[in-house]
Amino acid sequence: MKSPASTSPTLPVPLVMALVLTGLEGVVMLGLAVVELFSLDLGRLAMGLTTTAFFVGYGVGLLWCAYGVWQRETWGRSPVVLAQLIQLGVAWSWFGGTPRLSVALAVVAALVLVGIFVPASLRALEEEHQQA
Repeated sequence: MKSPASTSPTLPVPLVMALVLTGLEGVVMLGLAVVELFSLDLGRLAMGLTTTAFFVGYGVGLLWCAYGVWQRETWGRSPVVLAQLIQLGVAWSWFGGTPRLSVALAVVAALVLVGIFVPASLRALEEEHQQA
């Protein structure tokens, strides 16, 4: 496994910001899984278990992809971008009922996308990919 320090001592600040936010999203998903698990009842057992499994999978996936990009593996970038695009869609659809939550989701997604796509971040990941 490659070390982030193998080619450059540090990741660009925008990329670090994007990865930290993605990690926080993953932790929030795992927290939602715990909340869902403890709110199970027999009337909606199947729905509660599948929702819990979804939150766990989504949270672990986000954390794994963020760690991959942290290690300068380019495979993690696409799932992180896809997750943010989905989050923007969710934010848009919730805007009428929960505008504050919608705005928060959209801002986080936009910050992650900007952090991943700024030229310095793309360069840092591309340099590692070319040397591999």
